[in-house]
Amino acid sequence: MYKTDSPINENVTERQNMKFDIDYVEKLAKVLADNSLTEISLEDGEQAITLRKEVMGVTAAPVVAAAPTSQQAQAVPAPAEAKEVKKGKPLTSPMVGTFYSAPSPDAEPFVKVGQTVKEGDVVCIVEAMKLMNEIEAEVSGKITEICVSDGQPVEFGQVLMYIE
Repeated sequence: MYKTDSPINENVTERQNMKFDIDYVEKLAKVLADNSLTEISLEDGEQAITLRKEVMGVTAAPVVAAAPTSQQAQAVPAPAEAKEVKKGKPLTSPMVGTFYSAPSPDAEPFVKVGQTVKEGDVVCIVEAMKLMNEIEAEVSGKITEICVSDGQPVEFGQVLMYIE
């Protein structure tokens, strides 16, 4: 039997009394889906809600073969070669937000493919919650690839560009 003056019981009682408007929760779920987000959290005083969407990785279906042929053996190294095409150190997004390649819509982009940058140079902006966060190069080198387009939503840890 539980004691009524226990702080644990008080928290359980508070949680049982928390109620959210179902329309509000559905709107949050729509925002989550429409903006390619994986999680959204809101807090209002004593109430808080977090919605998470599981992201399933794409996996190849298994192929059943009677005996391996020389063509199949040669096909195996191809994916390894495709990974080697990405040269340089990946610069990843430190937050969820919107990627911008320039300081304003009518300005030139911070960097272009083939351009040389120094460590600490601003290479792009990630907007998060109406704040423009300048993203700086972590290493000196040449931009070999820009992986996202201007105005595209980005996730935490998503590769923005490669610097060689």
